[in-house]
Amino acid sequence: MTLTRRTLLGGLSAVGGVTAFGLASEIASAAPSPASAKDPSASAKNKGYTIGEDGLYHQDWFVQSFLDLRDDIKEAADAGKHFAIVWEQRGCPYCRELHRVNFAQPAIRKYIKANFNILQLDLWGPRKVTDFDGKEMGERELASRWGINFTPTMNFFPKDPVRSLGKTGRQAEVIRMPGYLNPFHFVAMFEYMSSDRSEEISFQRFVQEKGDKLREQGKPVELWDK
Repeated sequence: MTLTRRTLLGGLSAVGGVTAFGLASEIASAAPSPASAKDPSASAKNKGYTIGEDGLYHQDWFVQSFLDLRDDIKEAADAGKHFAIVWEQRGCPYCRELHRVNFAQPAIRKYIKANFNILQLDLWGPRKVTDFDGKEMGERELASRWGINFTPTMNFFPKDPVRSLGKTGRQAEVIRMPGYLNPFHFVAMFEYMSSDRSEEISFQRFVQEKGDKLREQGKPVELWDK
C-alpha cells in the first residue's frame, strides 16, 4: 500500500500535520525570510546536524554508501533495520525544520537510529544512483522516475530486501511521507513501519489508535514534543 500526498493531507490537514516544499513553493518564496537564514555553525552542531556545501542539512548517522540501493537495503536488513530514503533540496524550509525540530529531539533520533538506516538524496543532485531494478541514473532523474515532487519526501521500503529487488523504488515502497510532519506524526510513521502493521491498517488508523491509547493512559497528545 502506498500512502499518497493526497491521502496524507486528507488525514492530517485538520491538525496541520504535513507541509512540503516544491516548485510552486520555491517560486512563491523567492524572497528570503529571516527564518530561512543559514544557521550559525555552533548552533547547528548543538542540534546534531551540519550544513554541507550542497546546501543540505546532514545528520552524521545517515547512511554513507556507493548509492546502490540493492546493497543499501540488504545492509539495513542484515543489521535488523528498515531502510528509508529522505529527499531534500537546497533552500527547503521544511527540510530545515525536519533537522532543527524533528531530528533534534533525542527520543526521536534514538528511536530512528536504532530501527532504520536512512539514505539522504538531493532532489536536484547529479550523483549516480542504482535503483532496485539495477538501472543507474542521476538523483534528479531518479526523483522524476519515482514521482518525487516535494521536499522533504521519505520513502519506506519492505524490511525483506527480496521484496524490492527487480522493482523501481516507486513500485517497491511500502509508504511515502510526502512533506514535513510534526514530531508526533513523524515518529508515528516510523513506529508504523517498525510494527509491521502497514499491510493491516492505514497510517491514519494507526495514528488514531496511538492517540487513543495515550488518552486512555491520561497522557496528552503532544504534536510537537516527543
